[in-house]
Amino acid sequence: MARLESDMEGQTNTSFQQWLGTMEPWQWAQSFDEGFRYETIGHRPDIPPRSYGVDLRNRRCDCRRFQTLHYPCAHVVAACAKVNLNVEQFFDDVYTLERTLRVWENEFPVLPDLSTWEVPSTTFKLVPNRGLRRNPRGRPQSSRIRNEMDNREKSDGKRCGLCRLASHNRSKCPQRNYHIGQSSRSGRN
Repeated sequence: MARLESDMEGQTNTSFQQWLGTMEPWQWAQSFDEGFRYETIGHRPDIPPRSYGVDLRNRRCDCRRFQTLHYPCAHVVAACAKVNLNVEQFFDDVYTLERTLRVWENEFPVLPDLSTWEVPSTTFKLVPNRGLRRNPRGRPQSSRIRNEMDNREKSDGKRCGLCRLASHNRSKCPQRNYHIGQSSRSGRN
């Protein structure tokens, strides 16, 4: 890793060198295909070892950061260190300083004074559709679409709470006095 850093010193910016410095020596690479496919094995104190396949020809890594960001992940850096390749060749051109400056080289035109703007005259009148408005008065109606599960069986209507007959309610029950007297007597011995 130190050799990789010394080879790239002066060629990269300081943030990239700091990122390389954060890489631990636990990254090791094994070659499988004439120096272009690698398996990097990571050993961290808290995480069990896991291997990632790196394909330098097709610019792929099993962690998917390499192909997603077009930026070499730690596994690619470890594979490049194994075979003494320059990591910078695996950076996409989007990350170069030239491309970044090209994005910002165009100037945005300043807007002229508001009084000099051309305002087109309206040739038609917008009329709102009153059928699309909601009625603000009363309880809001549910917009839920009901199905057969929401249908209840028809009941006989309201019943008396005392005698359970359907012809009257509790206040008009003919047996009201009987029930009231019985309930007060049942509490006693």
